[in-house]
Amino acid sequence: MAAILQAKDAEEWTYRGEGAVNLVLAYCGSSPQFVGKVLRIQKVPNDGPEFENGHSALVNHESLLWGKFEGIVSAPTKEIAEQLYVQKVMCPLLGSEHVDSGIHVLVSRGFLEAVDNKVLCQRPSWRVDAARVNPLCDSVLLIADHSVFPHGSLKEDFCVSVEIKPKGGFLPISEFIAEENAVKKRITRFKMHQALKLHQGKISQISKYDPLDLFSGSKDGIQRAIKALLLTPQNNFRVFLNGSLIFGGMGGAADSTRTAQSFHDGLKHVISAKDGMHVKGFVDLLTETIFKSGLWNRLLEVQKLDAIDIEGAIHAYYDIIFQPCVICRQRGGNKFSARYSSIHSMQRDEKVKIVRDYLISATAKDLSMMISFRSKGNMDQESPYRAVFLESSKQTFCYKASFIDLDMKPLKKMEYYYELDQQIVKHYVQMVKDTDALDCGESTQESLKSRACTSVETGSEFFVSLFA
Repeated sequence: MAAILQAKDAEEWTYRGEGAVNLVLAYCGSSPQFVGKVLRIQKVPNDGPEFENGHSALVNHESLLWGKFEGIVSAPTKEIAEQLYVQKVMCPLLGSEHVDSGIHVLVSRGFLEAVDNKVLCQRPSWRVDAARVNPLCDSVLLIADHSVFPHGSLKEDFCVSVEIKPKGGFLPISEFIAEENAVKKRITRFKMHQALKLHQGKISQISKYDPLDLFSGSKDGIQRAIKALLLTPQNNFRVFLNGSLIFGGMGGAADSTRTAQSFHDGLKHVISAKDGMHVKGFVDLLTETIFKSGLWNRLLEVQKLDAIDIEGAIHAYYDIIFQPCVICRQRGGNKFSARYSSIHSMQRDEKVKIVRDYLISATAKDLSMMISFRSKGNMDQESPYRAVFLESSKQTFCYKASFIDLDMKPLKKMEYYYELDQQIVKHYVQMVKDTDALDCGESTQESLKSRACTSVETGSEFFVSLFA
């Protein structure tokens, strides 16, 4: 590792975004070691223990899950264990050429505290309320900035990159889903969660995006998904020009209609088109790339490791941590117990696999995909990147695609996943009853829209006019 990053070094890092677990900073200095890189810095919940230093090893039951993967269990810190999780578990599943496991860089407490203070005003307020930078970490993860191409291309070149958080792309069919939760087999988790988030004030309007469209394998479905993400991006869709954000927000809140205009102006550097047609050309380019890449099929297969849904996996969880099944005790009844007896009677290795696969699937449902484009005409003819042709502008683009945010999900989150799942479904079912939209179809979506805030998110009126 290089020298330890100190408080003064914080000035060379800018806020890029964040998830529930990590803060992401992009480098804006001139050190060759960091140019074209981002840092992922661990956060700590404001309502949890004061701080965690990252030195806690995996708990015993987590060792059962990950013991088959070399090095994870014996890792000296949790941070290193999580890096090995990306290397040993996620890389083989998603393809090592699309995953960067990164390297650890030593940091001082002064650097972490300086970063925390510097980015405070740039973070979404609800993220600030939930967590802050963990000042007791010894190191942070340095990975490639996937919003740009590696250095070496011409300075006047422009690179446009898209970050998509696709969420779960299939409907569960598990026999272990309770009758009262059967709506899960018809309506995607994303759509149902939107209703709860609106109720909680975490979003200002219901997203028009349906993950099933993005994973449909059809150009029409993919294009429908992209247009919906443009209309209501929330934290599921962001666009960068040469590494700088030109569209999308840092959370669920709207930015301003100027963001839509900056997006349109930025695309003029990349897409050759008549005025007003640049966004449509961009949508066509992204649609064609997603359709041809095949990466969404690979991602979907990993997501489908969740074969029996959380309503089944939670029973295996309690067995492998040697606790009486809380769900069986709460629900009671012979009929209920019989439904899940086949899980409780499984061999221990089978139960471990169920829980391990569920947590891997949870990573795949929560990751993001970065797709970056640059004109092939401005790149080396021996470029290792794949190419895609945009018919409307007669341009050929090189592109690279990377999976990011491949966080290892803690075993203890199984209970949280179950409780959140039940809360989402319960709220959605109650909402349907309250609005008499019993068909759980388009009328339900209309009722959701009628409950949404009247504010327009991120210049959606601009895109409505484009796609009309």
